[in-house]
Amino acid sequence: MTKVSPGSPDDRTPDTAVLGESHETTTVREQLLERSCEWCGEPVAYSGRGRPPRYCSPVHRRRAWEVRSAEARADRPVSEGGRSREPVREVVERTETVVRTVTRPDPGSAPSRAQPARRLSGEPYTLPEDAIEWIEALAVLRREVTNPRVAPFREHIARACERTLQALRAEQG
Repeated sequence: MTKVSPGSPDDRTPDTAVLGESHETTTVREQLLERSCEWCGEPVAYSGRGRPPRYCSPVHRRRAWEVRSAEARADRPVSEGGRSREPVREVVERTETVVRTVTRPDPGSAPSRAQPARRLSGEPYTLPEDAIEWIEALAVLRREVTNPRVAPFREHIARACERTLQALRAEQG
């Protein structure tokens, strides 16, 4: 900024002393040294080069951007990613566990009539009726041994198969 003012009487130039006028030039320079952070209000130093910083840290710049962008997103329609005016719905998964306790009769009591085995669905098992069906059923068992649902019972199945094999061999002899 330049300011021109009338001269002062102590000018040393003889021409101006006779005329009674002089010119003085004053230059005022302002330089930003610091400003406050737009997020927290703390002072932010400015080096004098480039655009003055608005935030004291990248974290505060990011937080301010998140607030601005969230406000802009909230004003958009829901189909474009805006905020819904409907209440929040929740999806809840409920798992129910049923524990069945089987009470076995005393060994000294009278034997009860054998109950036919049932599937987990409650339907009774149907057994193969001839040798071909038995061979097919055993082939299915052989393929299912690697099934994760069957794997925990592999030892029980193996013992049952061994007892069946012993019975078959005993019948031959």
